Amino acid sequence: MFFTAWATLAALGVYFWTGVNAGRSRIRHNIPAPSMEGPEAFQRSQRVQANTLEQLPLVLVPLWMCAYFLGDVWAAAGGMLWCLGRIAYALGYYRDPAHREIGFITGMVACALLICGTIFGLLLT
Repeated sequence: MFFTAWATLAALGVYFWTGVNAGRSRIRHNIPAPSMEGPEAFQRSQRVQANTLEQLPLVLVPLWMCAYFLGDVWAAAGGMLWCLGRIAYALGYYRDPAHREIGFITGMVACALLICGTIFGLLLT
Protein backbone atom coordinates (compact mmCIF):
# COMPACT_ATOMS: atom_id res chain seq x y z
CA MET A 1 0.00 0.00 0.00
CA PHE A 2 3.03 2.22 -0.59
CA PHE A 3 1.43 4.49 -3.22
CA THR A 4 -1.84 4.73 -1.32
CA ALA A 5 0.08 5.94 1.72
CA TRP A 6 1.67 8.68 -0.40
CA ALA A 7 -1.73 9.63 -1.82
CA THR A 8 -3.09 9.83 1.73
CA LEU A 9 -0.24 12.13 2.74
CA ALA A 10 -0.92 14.25 -0.35
CA ALA A 11 -4.62 14.54 0.60
CA LEU A 12 -3.67 15.56 4.12
CA GLY A 13 -1.19 18.02 2.62
CA VAL A 14 -3.96 19.60 0.54
CA TYR A 15 -6.09 19.91 3.68
CA PHE A 16 -3.17 21.40 5.61
CA TRP A 17 -2.57 23.91 2.79
CA THR A 18 -6.22 25.03 2.87
CA GLY A 19 -6.03 25.38 6.65
CA VAL A 20 -2.90 27.51 6.44
CA ASN A 21 -4.57 29.68 3.80
CA ALA A 22 -7.61 30.13 6.05
CA GLY A 23 -5.40 31.06 8.99
CA ARG A 24 -3.39 33.53 6.94
CA SER A 25 -6.62 35.10 5.70
CA ARG A 26 -7.85 35.44 9.29
CA ILE A 27 -4.63 37.27 10.19
CA ARG A 28 -4.59 39.38 7.00
CA HIS A 29 -8.14 40.61 7.59
CA ASN A 30 -7.75 40.87 11.38
CA ILE A 31 -10.66 38.54 12.15
CA PRO A 32 -10.51 37.36 15.78
CA ALA A 33 -11.44 33.76 16.55
CA PRO A 34 -14.09 32.38 16.68
CA SER A 35 -15.72 34.90 14.33
CA MET A 36 -16.56 33.63 10.84
CA GLU A 37 -17.68 37.04 9.60
CA GLY A 38 -15.43 39.21 7.50
CA PRO A 39 -14.60 40.27 3.97
CA GLU A 40 -15.53 37.96 1.13
CA ALA A 41 -11.91 36.90 0.61
CA PHE A 42 -11.81 35.69 4.21
CA GLN A 43 -15.11 33.84 3.84
CA ARG A 44 -13.87 32.14 0.67
CA SER A 45 -10.76 30.83 2.39
CA GLN A 46 -12.85 29.56 5.30
CA ARG A 47 -15.31 27.80 2.95
CA VAL A 48 -12.51 26.14 0.98
CA GLN A 49 -10.99 24.78 4.18
CA ALA A 50 -14.35 23.60 5.56
CA ASN A 51 -15.41 22.06 2.25
CA THR A 52 -12.10 20.20 2.01
CA LEU A 53 -12.57 18.86 5.53
CA GLU A 54 -16.09 17.73 4.60
CA GLN A 55 -14.67 15.83 1.61
CA LEU A 56 -11.93 13.96 3.50
CA PRO A 57 -14.07 11.02 4.70
CA LEU A 58 -15.52 10.67 1.21
CA VAL A 59 -12.04 10.19 -0.24
CA LEU A 60 -9.99 8.56 2.53
CA VAL A 61 -12.34 5.67 3.29
CA PRO A 62 -12.82 4.50 -0.31
CA LEU A 63 -9.15 5.23 -1.02
CA TRP A 64 -8.03 2.59 1.46
CA MET A 65 -10.83 0.15 0.65
CA CYS A 66 -9.97 0.42 -3.04
CA ALA A 67 -6.29 -0.17 -2.25
CA TYR A 68 -7.16 -3.28 -0.27
CA PHE A 69 -9.73 -4.80 -2.61
CA LEU A 70 -8.52 -3.61 -6.04
CA GLY A 71 -4.92 -2.51 -5.77
CA ASP A 72 -2.46 0.06 -4.54
CA VAL A 73 -1.77 1.81 -7.85
CA TRP A 74 -5.46 2.16 -8.77
CA ALA A 75 -6.31 3.61 -5.39
CA ALA A 76 -3.35 5.99 -5.37
CA ALA A 77 -4.28 7.26 -8.84
CA GLY A 78 -7.78 8.05 -7.59
CA GLY A 79 -6.40 9.74 -4.50
CA MET A 80 -4.03 11.90 -6.52
CA LEU A 81 -6.85 12.83 -8.91
CA TRP A 82 -8.85 13.97 -5.87
CA CYS A 83 -5.89 16.09 -4.74
CA LEU A 84 -5.61 17.76 -8.12
CA GLY A 85 -9.34 18.39 -8.11
CA ARG A 86 -9.28 19.95 -4.65
CA ILE A 87 -6.36 22.20 -5.58
CA ALA A 88 -8.22 23.35 -8.70
CA TYR A 89 -11.35 23.83 -6.58
CA ALA A 90 -9.49 25.94 -4.03
CA LEU A 91 -7.70 28.12 -6.58
CA GLY A 92 -10.94 28.68 -8.46
CA TYR A 93 -12.90 29.45 -5.30
CA TYR A 94 -10.24 31.86 -4.04
CA ARG A 95 -10.45 33.75 -7.33
CA ASP A 96 -14.24 33.61 -7.75
CA PRO A 97 -16.67 31.05 -6.26
CA ALA A 98 -18.26 30.68 -9.70
CA HIS A 99 -14.97 29.12 -10.93
CA ARG A 100 -14.94 26.15 -8.58
CA GLU A 101 -16.92 23.67 -10.71
CA ILE A 102 -14.08 21.95 -12.58
CA GLY A 103 -12.23 21.22 -9.36
CA PHE A 104 -15.40 20.12 -7.58
CA ILE A 105 -16.39 17.78 -10.41
CA THR A 106 -12.87 16.35 -10.63
CA GLY A 107 -12.84 15.60 -6.90
CA MET A 108 -16.28 14.00 -6.98
CA VAL A 109 -15.36 11.87 -10.00
CA ALA A 110 -12.26 10.70 -8.13
CA CYS A 111 -14.40 9.69 -5.14
CA ALA A 112 -16.88 7.90 -7.41
CA LEU A 113 -14.05 6.04 -9.14
CA LEU A 114 -12.62 4.95 -5.79
CA ILE A 115 -16.02 3.70 -4.66
CA CYS A 116 -16.59 1.89 -7.96
CA GLY A 117 -13.08 0.43 -7.77
CA THR A 118 -13.83 -0.85 -4.29
CA ILE A 119 -17.07 -2.45 -5.47
CA PHE A 120 -15.31 -4.01 -8.48
CA GLY A 121 -12.57 -5.35 -6.23
CA LEU A 122 -15.13 -6.78 -3.83
CA LEU A 123 -16.92 -8.52 -6.67
CA LEU A 124 -13.65 -10.11 -7.77
CA THR A 125 -13.00 -11.61 -4.33
